[in-house]
Amino acid sequence: MSLVVTDTLEDERVEFTADGDVTLYVCGLTVSDDPHLGHARLWFHADVLHRWLEHEGYDVRHVENVTDVNEKITARVGERDDWAAERDVAETFTASVFDAMRGLNLKRAEVYPRVTEHVPEIVGLVETLIERGYAYESNGSVYFDVTRFEEYGKLSNQNLDALEAQGEPDERSEKRNPADFALWKADGVSETAAREHAKHDHGAETPDGETWESPWGEGRPGWHVECSAMSTTHLGDTLDIHMGGRDLVFPHHENEIAQSEAATGEAFARHWLHVGLLEMDGEKMSSSIGNFWTVPDALEELGVNVVRTFYAGAAYRSEQALTEETIAEAEERWERLSRTYDRAVGALDSTDARAKAADDDLRAAVETARDDFAAAMNDDLNLREATAALLDLTDAVNRHIDANGDAAYDYRGLREAVEAFDGLGGDVLGLQFESPSDGDVDLAGELVELVLDVREAEREAGNYERADELRDALREVGVEIEDGPDGATYRFE
Repeated sequence: MSLVVTDTLEDERVEFTADGDVTLYVCGLTVSDDPHLGHARLWFHADVLHRWLEHEGYDVRHVENVTDVNEKITARVGERDDWAAERDVAETFTASVFDAMRGLNLKRAEVYPRVTEHVPEIVGLVETLIERGYAYESNGSVYFDVTRFEEYGKLSNQNLDALEAQGEPDERSEKRNPADFALWKADGVSETAAREHAKHDHGAETPDGETWESPWGEGRPGWHVECSAMSTTHLGDTLDIHMGGRDLVFPHHENEIAQSEAATGEAFARHWLHVGLLEMDGEKMSSSIGNFWTVPDALEELGVNVVRTFYAGAAYRSEQALTEETIAEAEERWERLSRTYDRAVGALDSTDARAKAADDDLRAAVETARDDFAAAMNDDLNLREATAALLDLTDAVNRHIDANGDAAYDYRGLREAVEAFDGLGGDVLGLQFESPSDGDVDLAGELVELVLDVREAEREAGNYERADELRDALREVGVEIEDGPDGATYRFE
């Protein structure tokens, strides 16, 4: 079965096609604040798409931009003593973005191009659009004439006559048509824009951001033109997949199509995939609204595996709600996967795992899990069903271990199950099943056993509150305790 995706441009499910290597462009962040879980939802789904394409034998050339030129960034100049210029603010939050990406176990892109590195390419693209009659200069700024591009509105299914004005109010007198958009803006950031986005009092001096020389005078790139210049520079005129948040369909991606195709005469992207928004308290998660959870805080509280399992609970194209219930479900699902993986590895590495022991039901369950997982992934990246396939496998593994007791385990069957967890849950879903090194496990195990002995002594003395404190302290450092009729057992999270 071939991969089927929901293509925004076609407005339907289509079979994915690519010639050779897959070129994947992901619309990255404007680095004006720390990244939150709403931003990370796009990262996660782009990451899983990347992983699945590689699993299916494609070489993936993944590029994700960093927008480090923006009025929101300029507005924060002076907020801290070390933020003396727009680049200082951008560098701080670019580092924050990269830290969050690594914490989420994302595969690295081939390159993360920044706007400040690509101003010459942006200027060159604008010059081409002027030469071809799609853009015009006005008072040192350059605008794209949307009436010249006959297919304008094809991505967002909008009629040009019904479109409202784009850009800031001060642009309207410079433009031929209200819907025209800026490719190059004369001078720096306006005082109005800087104050509108400021999170502190600028006082008398309002920062105006960095500017560059151009054929039309000193100025700054427009927002939309940046992605066209960076994507074509690194991936060529036609992308296989362009991916971004649903809130970028219009005007950002609509404008990318218009300026790119007007400049090259080629289709800009074969497939457009848009990720739905993450909602918290019934609204889109947003830094401006204030209803957000930063990636570092979420990782510290939940761990990377619960965060990734949470994202896998909903289709990429739909909205997703972050609630106590959806988090609890993700915790329960990861717990089942992790506990079963540990049991499978323990049984596989024990002396009770034998070459001639065979459990046909276990082996069949592994094959079924692989087939169901692939069918779900190829069905528009149905991650919830793909995860369900692995959860079904946990049931089969646990049945095998529980049924055999002290008898021989099916070594081959358990090995195939562990490989399925590693290959599908690990390599594709990006979950981390790895345990500490053997030496670390031995030392950590001895320390945990020591604490458990102390805890048991406290319980026998009736100091149940102190015993609970010791259990909670172990849990905080990643050791899960389970009390049973034969005493307490533990495992590393």
